[in-house]
Amino acid sequence: MSRALLKSRAHRHPIAILGLAMMLGSCQTLSSDASPDDPFASAPPITRGLDARGLSTLLEAELAGQRGDYRRASRGYLESAERYGAADLAERAALAARFDENSDLLEHAAQRWQHLAPDDTAPVRLLASLAAQRGDWDTALARHLDLIERNGAEELVPFLESALESGAPPASLLARLRDFSPTPSSRHDVELATALLEAANGLTASAQDRLARLADAMPGLPGLWRIRAAVSLDTGAPRQAETMARRGLEHTPGDPRLILLLAQAEIRQGNTQAAEANTDALLEDHGDSPDLRLALAQLYLEEGHTGPARRLLLPLTDNETPSSTAYLMLGAIAEQEGEIDNALLYYRQVPEGENFLAARANAARMLFEHDRPSDARTFLRIERLRHPDDAPGLYSLEVELLDESGARQQADALLNQAVEAHPESHQLRYQRAMRAFRHGDIAAMERDLRILIEQDSENANALNALGYTLADENIDGRLDEARRLIERAHAIAPDNPAILDSMGWVRYRQGNPEAALPWLERAWASMPDQEVAAHLIEVLWQLGHHDRARELLQQAHQRFASHPRIDALLDRLPELAQ
Repeated sequence: MSRALLKSRAHRHPIAILGLAMMLGSCQTLSSDASPDDPFASAPPITRGLDARGLSTLLEAELAGQRGDYRRASRGYLESAERYGAADLAERAALAARFDENSDLLEHAAQRWQHLAPDDTAPVRLLASLAAQRGDWDTALARHLDLIERNGAEELVPFLESALESGAPPASLLARLRDFSPTPSSRHDVELATALLEAANGLTASAQDRLARLADAMPGLPGLWRIRAAVSLDTGAPRQAETMARRGLEHTPGDPRLILLLAQAEIRQGNTQAAEANTDALLEDHGDSPDLRLALAQLYLEEGHTGPARRLLLPLTDNETPSSTAYLMLGAIAEQEGEIDNALLYYRQVPEGENFLAARANAARMLFEHDRPSDARTFLRIERLRHPDDAPGLYSLEVELLDESGARQQADALLNQAVEAHPESHQLRYQRAMRAFRHGDIAAMERDLRILIEQDSENANALNALGYTLADENIDGRLDEARRLIERAHAIAPDNPAILDSMGWVRYRQGNPEAALPWLERAWASMPDQEVAAHLIEVLWQLGHHDRARELLQQAHQRFASHPRIDALLDRLPELAQ
């Protein structure tokens, strides 16, 4: 971000240095007993006025911002904002922190800005955005509801659609929204958002009833017919979805999302000709862009119609810069049609960069699945020669395929060869360490992880893997070492849920389940997998929270098809299942 941009944005709230002096400066009264050599010797200390320190801090912040040192600028503005209670300075601190891309500093500045300007909605919007960026959807929704209470004009549906697309758990969002009392001006939008969350929670009957009432009360509500069409598709009613999409187009003609839903409904009814007419209209009306063609092709592929998808994708191969995604999708279509050599040709045309390894993985896996392992290995060997910068990733892929086919000795030999050829590759060494762990060779795992940590002292994954293994294996006399390793990993990646789990588990192994619990709860909230669940259940049980432990056990059995760590826990604590 340019210095000029910071400077121009700063003038939106022109608190110049002299202005601050006039607004905030405290006149100091001189004592009549002061020494003529030092007239300020007996003056009271300045605590709020623009003294030398305050002036220096502001000048340093201004100069730092103009030099592009936005972190220092933000901290200087924030210090001044806190000292003088000036919301405009907190806003400038937030602006500088945004340019620095420092999310922690930005949140701190936004919180101070909100505190100093409680009636301003801008810091609330910023805090909502930050919460969404870190995946704290519950807090983000709370911020949006706060905005609704303030001004009543806040669209929830786009925010919630983004949250659901990003994997936000809908149950807690729905509970919070149902407890909210909307303002009269926001009632319909909140109702629509509630219906969206009900559908996402599987409460389709309730969602459809709510949507029907909204259609009677306010048929022109933005998003209403699109959500009705999407819910109808999700419940296996494509004819009804088609009707809803057409009703929506009456209110918002040309809406591309409604046209896509209409096309999808027609595809599901087997009317591909009408669907292609609609997708052709989209391309004509909204620009024949590669991204739109890719999205439409994906739509057909999801419904199993490869012909229309291929027709949409083929023109993209004639571009001066062909789309790697188009080649990847064309390869998948050819593979699905049984055209193995044609698929291989498409996969090989994906250039280095995005989709490169995915294309080679698809090609090699396809050859393995068609009983052509030697062809797959020859293909990968040639690709390593053609693309030496991607050789470690290609080696790693071949090792995985050999493991999947049961050729462990060949995989071992190849991985050793790869590490010898690329000793600087963290990926290959970490892969070898994890394979050693899976095969019970803890010493070999530790050797490779130690080398990784020597090569890169900031490798949080290696630090955590070694620390967690020492803790999980409960190796005598090494729990303190395990904790130091995990804490180093946490200092590097404080929000990594796997590391949060390790932080809790090592404390439990050290005999402190009370200290372990909050770490494991944070890990479970961020990464609900069966291993974290097993750790949390065990700690809850040991602390006497038996009802919560059994409730989580039931959730885990419902959520995870495979749960070996939970099964092992039940073997050790059979009373959990009683």
